[in-house]
Amino acid sequence: MGTMIMHYIKKILPLCFLFVFVSSFSQNDTKSFQRGEFLKYKIQYGLLNAGFATVQLNEKTHENDSLIHAVGKGWTTGMVGFLFKVEDRYESYFGESDLKPKHFIRNIDEGGYTQDKEVFFDYDKKEANEVNHKKSTKSSYFIEHDVQDILSSFYYMRSIDFTQLHANDSIDVNMFFDGKMNPIKLIVLEREIIKTQFGKIKAIKIRPLVLKGRVFKDEENVTLWVSDDFNKIPLKIKAALLVGSAKAELIEYSGLVHPFP
Repeated sequence: MGTMIMHYIKKILPLCFLFVFVSSFSQNDTKSFQRGEFLKYKIQYGLLNAGFATVQLNEKTHENDSLIHAVGKGWTTGMVGFLFKVEDRYESYFGESDLKPKHFIRNIDEGGYTQDKEVFFDYDKKEANEVNHKKSTKSSYFIEHDVQDILSSFYYMRSIDFTQLHANDSIDVNMFFDGKMNPIKLIVLEREIIKTQFGKIKAIKIRPLVLKGRVFKDEENVTLWVSDDFNKIPLKIKAALLVGSAKAELIEYSGLVHPFP
């Protein structure tokens, strides 16, 4: 049980609150988020309440006023938390105008597996300079100009003009994580109305293609829904695992730019 939850947390939890979605579609001039925004998700593993995840934008950025400071947190609770304690924290400082990440922080504890890293992005040199505080080491990695980190991807996704997305459109993700570029492909499935605790909401249904392996049943087992409005909020995620299933749903929000739902 503990091993399965560990794989679940490492593969599914980040998708629940760090919805990766980078594409070449034209951007919308309508602002979809602002400083002070807060989103919270409830995560379930089968019938168990596994934990929670939050993403928020701080009101002020002390490092640089031209940067936006995003913070993502994830933690287990209840029986799952008793069997496998998780406390994850991610931070990203990205440009307010271009949404490019400049500084990324990853501080996690997943059942005793810990990481304490910072990444600084240098686009002139096409380098991601990583500082591993746990091992007291420094490393440099090649990056593309269109790279995003996990958290900046969440907000870059919401800058996309969704009116340009149609069924079967293919979207490429170019994300830097764990010392390498991670290309991911997403497929737009359809538009539909889904039930949430906030009522029925228009949503865009999307399927990221993921590798088959020890956690996922097949490469098309994860489904995401994002609100089909100016806010473009990830509403729900479902995943079929080798053992059981997992899902996460939006349960709380504040500081949105536009009315919701």
